[in-house]
Amino acid sequence: MSEWKILLTDGLSETGKAILKSKNIAFDDKNDIEKEELLSCIADYDALIVRGRTKVTADVFEQGKKLKVVGRCGVGVDNIDLEAAKQHNVAVVNAPVATTIAVAEHAMALMLAMVREIPKADSGIKAGIWYKKEIKGAELNGKTLGVIGFGHIGSTVGSYAKAFGMKVIAYDLIASPEQIKQHGGEPVTFDELLQQADIITLHVPLTDRTKHMINAGAFTKMKKGVRIISAARGGVIDEMDLLQALESGKVASAALDVYEKEPPTDSPLVRHPNFIGTPHLGGQTKEAQQRAAVDIVNEVLAALEGEPLQWRVA
Repeated sequence: MSEWKILLTDGLSETGKAILKSKNIAFDDKNDIEKEELLSCIADYDALIVRGRTKVTADVFEQGKKLKVVGRCGVGVDNIDLEAAKQHNVAVVNAPVATTIAVAEHAMALMLAMVREIPKADSGIKAGIWYKKEIKGAELNGKTLGVIGFGHIGSTVGSYAKAFGMKVIAYDLIASPEQIKQHGGEPVTFDELLQQADIITLHVPLTDRTKHMINAGAFTKMKKGVRIISAARGGVIDEMDLLQALESGKVASAALDVYEKEPPTDSPLVRHPNFIGTPHLGGQTKEAQQRAAVDIVNEVLAALEGEPLQWRVA
């Protein structure tokens, strides 16, 4: 049995657990553990593997005296206090490419559901209503897609959109215009994207720079009848400003997979007739979760063993 001990708090695919078992790594699977219990037991572990639910706050690092690495089984690390990790010399790693296909496909699914009004058509059929004349959808072909965040996921969405005959323009906070071109996008400024896009899809992390980057001011620069999609992170869009834009008709429709508060049970936005919502399902495919589990387990073990890391974020 290895000297290492790992805590899993948000579940892990059996493919990841199989790797740990094959290497005789001790681990405890405490799915849905509450913060109080996490704080009381974290001192026993060398590594912690989480998804998006568990908040790895400064007090977790303070109590985790043996903690050497935190692994995020997925992309976003906004639920982990990166500054506290640095202060306690704890590595933070993620699995940034494992869910790329799943999230990109989900963004496309939202896009198609939105332009063809599939949820309304489906609910009508179930209620015995034949919306044959009432629903007149739109085509993606010939439309301009604005991709905000042209990394792994955003550029993959761009490639899918091109297959539908769309023009793809892109804005990224980090990638150079040359890199955007290499991945099939036409680089534009943020304002140019807002002004030109028929549909806007967001694929950026939640940071101080991206919080509420789509707000009332941004909506004023968009085309009337623009459509908005986000399968990125809640908080990138100001949801109350989006609701006002839907009510005014500036935004024809919106489809979100992520929200500032999850679940968004008391949000008037999700009840708007031109809104489509899904419950943070972007990376939730069997295939993506298997890839993510393998990637994060291997990365966490590399951190424990002092080997080079592919996806260290802090």
